[in-house]
Amino acid sequence: MLVDTHTHFYDEWLLPDAEAAIQRALEAGVGKMIQADVDSRERKDMWAVGRRYPGVLFQMLGLYPGSVTQETWQQELDLVHSIAEGDSRSEPGMTGVEPGMSADEPGMTGVEPGMSADEPGMTGSESWMSEGFPGPIVAIGEVGLDYHENRDNAALQKDVLRIQLELAAKMDLPVNIHLRDAWEDFLAILKDTQHLHLRGNLHCFSGSYEVYQEANRYGDWAVGIGGVITFKNSKLAATVARIPDRHILLETDAPYLAPTPYRGKRNESAFLPIIAAKVAEAKCLTTAQIEDLTTENAQRLFKI
Repeated sequence: MLVDTHTHFYDEWLLPDAEAAIQRALEAGVGKMIQADVDSRERKDMWAVGRRYPGVLFQMLGLYPGSVTQETWQQELDLVHSIAEGDSRSEPGMTGVEPGMSADEPGMTGVEPGMSADEPGMTGSESWMSEGFPGPIVAIGEVGLDYHENRDNAALQKDVLRIQLELAAKMDLPVNIHLRDAWEDFLAILKDTQHLHLRGNLHCFSGSYEVYQEANRYGDWAVGIGGVITFKNSKLAATVARIPDRHILLETDAPYLAPTPYRGKRNESAFLPIIAAKVAEAKCLTTAQIEDLTTENAQRLFKI
């Protein structure tokens, strides 16, 4: 059995075909798949798909850096904390999380009553949330830093990431990290938060071996290897060859970053065996060995 540690069946590109795509993945030997969370706008569909496949689909919880805006970040984080902590903080009259504030500090809010089910920060027994989270939260993610488009809200992204790292430590959960053009700031944050003893995985890893080493000075970080390793000019295979077996995970990031020969097309968890074969080649192991060790790594990290 293979484990896809990062996928998005609820994405609008994949959602209309999600059930068939899940069946194709199962037929391809992918027995467990973890859906990465993005924000409240897409969480409803993620939960709905997840509920239909207990023991097959597992869910993360978090606020994606691309969804961090000055207007909605506070409500979005309030909702993440409320879900994570079982609504224990969703009492009227509590104030919002401020940048740099610990999740444990007084003044952190839960959701506010009376908000629409489609709005960030919604709550209420008649909302889709009333059915509860579909199974245990297996990670805080996908969270991180993304400066690819611009750095205008870099300071806010860093504050939001720190708050979510503190939540992960408080809940003793791994963290799924998304990074684009932000390694320097991320490593600085890891250094500052090493007292949290964080663990997790660096999603869609494409960094150097030296970056991997630096991250592991400040925590226990595996790498998520996806379709990029199959690309013609990718140097990732040489890096993967040096990374210890215990820190290798497989992922697709479906519906994005499809491996060769499907590059440019919609990705699916069913393509994970292609990635596994390329990782096996890089590690000078058999595909069966990569299947065994990456599945063991995923089950150990995410407790699935």
